[in-house]
Amino acid sequence: MQNRVSLFYLVGLFDLWAGIRTIFISSAGAYLIAAYIEGPLMPWIGFIFLMGHMSISHIDRQFLSRPDKIDITGAQMVLVMKLTSFCWNVYDGRMSQSDLAEFQRERALPKLPSLLDYAGYVLFFPSLFAGPSFDYADYRRWIETTMFDVPPGTDPATVAKTRKKRRIPQSHTPATIKAVIGVLWILLFLRFSGWYNTGLVLGDKFVKYGFLRRIWILQMLGFSTRMKYYGVWYLTEGACILSGMGYKGINPKTGKVDWNRLQNVNPWGIETAQNSHSYLGNWNMNTNHWLRSYMYLRVTPKGKKPGFRASLATFTTSAFWHGFYPGYYLSFVLAAFIQSVAQNFRRHVRPFFLTPDGQQPTSYKIYYDIVTYCATQTIFSFTTVPFVVLTLPSSLLVWARVYFYAIVATGASMAFFASPAKPWLRNKLKERNQHALQPKSKAENPMVGLGLPADPAKAIDEAIQEINNEVELRRQRGQSISVPTGAEMKATVEDKLGKKL
Repeated sequence: MQNRVSLFYLVGLFDLWAGIRTIFISSAGAYLIAAYIEGPLMPWIGFIFLMGHMSISHIDRQFLSRPDKIDITGAQMVLVMKLTSFCWNVYDGRMSQSDLAEFQRERALPKLPSLLDYAGYVLFFPSLFAGPSFDYADYRRWIETTMFDVPPGTDPATVAKTRKKRRIPQSHTPATIKAVIGVLWILLFLRFSGWYNTGLVLGDKFVKYGFLRRIWILQMLGFSTRMKYYGVWYLTEGACILSGMGYKGINPKTGKVDWNRLQNVNPWGIETAQNSHSYLGNWNMNTNHWLRSYMYLRVTPKGKKPGFRASLATFTTSAFWHGFYPGYYLSFVLAAFIQSVAQNFRRHVRPFFLTPDGQQPTSYKIYYDIVTYCATQTIFSFTTVPFVVLTLPSSLLVWARVYFYAIVATGASMAFFASPAKPWLRNKLKERNQHALQPKSKAENPMVGLGLPADPAKAIDEAIQEINNEVELRRQRGQSISVPTGAEMKATVEDKLGKKL
């Protein structure tokens, strides 16, 4: 049934005949790769095929110069997440259980699904066009209704209500709430986008406003743009909840059913974020999960901690997954520097606003929170402008009209922490806290949203260390290490081409 609904929307509503072909090529290719290619390269072959196919769609859309036109690219981006995950799950199913982490064992597929089940997974209507993405194992548990099994020892009073023989708990109330909120977000978007849009920041009227008002307009431009995504993701999440796919089990604290298995965005967390980690971590949460589980951790050799290579591979994947508009890459690169600065402030400035044991805020903490909130919101309203206007000339034009304030602030902060001020702060903090019992440091999430490393400076240090280790290893083996001269490189190219340049 859901396959017919998906096809109706693809063809009957949006006239995306080419979209059906695109989905078929990606899904058929991924299934054949998973079925007929053995060995550890299988998921990587699937990844390259799917990303390459999607890149063609991105380039086609970009050359049409109609980014607002409805096409299949958005659905294909979701499909890439689902099918690359599928290839990894099939690969894990062929591995020994002892070699897998718990997350991998839960999602491993020892047996390839039938074509009908696979088609249902690919064309699952509630998440077809805008996500959220999920693994095939979740879809299978939903089909078999084992997702809704009650763990032994559960208090019968906390078990979710069902209707007659239906095993899926009643979900109409949370689904309706999500749908209503989603519609409200879309209505707000329609209103606010008429006031704050790319035409305003690119027009001559924008430069007539004062500097602070221009910053406010950028903030509202970003907010009005996010409303569109809030609305769409809330609607799709509500559809998943209504189908039962959003079921996460019984919350042990509240004793109520959790329906946030496929939550993709937390608007409150973004709009009240006081740091870059919260801002990025609450946005496109399922994509962040996919990047971490199926790229960041997968490129890391077993028994080793993720390092620079994992961060670089994840960042590159995230960038190519979004597309090839220059604006995306401006935002990514600037966000990486912002993340590094934010880490330094959190480590070396924030502790001064906590009690020496780090457990309680001081009376001045509220001022720190206000400053970091305003800084986070205004910095990211600047950073995300290229994501909205997309092209390089337009991005640089808008940035220039606000005097590149976020780049200046980030550069000044990096210079500050590269100066003697950083060790001075460390010493002052050490003197202040020397008699206090320090809590155990929490393990930091090594990756935040957009595939960015939590600490880019540390990732760069790790890259340098890896290069040094490689150089030292080659020296120990007696291998010479040299950089070819320009003449040598030219001779090599001429030899390969068979002709003089």
